[in-house]
Amino acid sequence: METFKFEELRIWHTAMDFGELIFDVSCRFPIDEKYNLISQIRRAADSIALNIAEGSTGQSTKEFRKFIGYSLRSLAEVVTCLHKAKRRKYLPESEFSSFYTQSYTLMNSMGAFRATLKTKKATEKRDTNSRDTPTS
Repeated sequence: METFKFEELRIWHTAMDFGELIFDVSCRFPIDEKYNLISQIRRAADSIALNIAEGSTGQSTKEFRKFIGYSLRSLAEVVTCLHKAKRRKYLPESEFSSFYTQSYTLMNSMGAFRATLKTKKATEKRDTNSRDTPTS
């Protein structure tokens, strides 16, 4: 069976798993947060993997890097929602710390992946330029 490009990415799998964990923990938030914090944290968590997938189908490395940037912003939004949940006493410190560590690890992985795209773009540009240059 063939797969989509993003399905081969470790960061996509990690983001998918992270999104499910966020969904599960948000089920324990008070019902009066349904249209506020619950909705916000779930949408932001899902957006991480969604943007990785969407960016991978783009036409350029530059566009893919842009979508990884959107994923990083969504992750920052999740972390802020986790802080809100901790302050409102929906999350104990130990759970917050676990999610925070996972968030930080995912952020570093996405940042490293994004850096490889920058390197790949530079390499592609050099290769293209060398093909355009006549040889003696």
